[in-house]
Amino acid sequence: MVPFSGKQYYTAAMKGSYSIKVILPALVPGFSYNGLNINKGDLASIAFERLYSETDENIIREVRKDLLAYCKLDTLAMVEILKVLQNI
Repeated sequence: MVPFSGKQYYTAAMKGSYSIKVILPALVPGFSYNGLNINKGDLASIAFERLYSETDENIIREVRKDLLAYCKLDTLAMVEILKVLQNI
């Protein structure tokens, strides 16, 4: 977040935002959170909290799968963004 919020790196495709959801497709075209069932941090937090009281194993399994997919892309996004910054 630091190089973007401090404006050390900026591109118009970032639309004034330094959210990873906006920066990722701006710096690494083709990457997006759009195809995920959980595609935002607040949704991930809510889904995780719901797991605490959920008893249906099928729902638990699906929510865990969705959370892992979201976390996987979040991690990959940071790696890919770092690669772009390292090549500047």
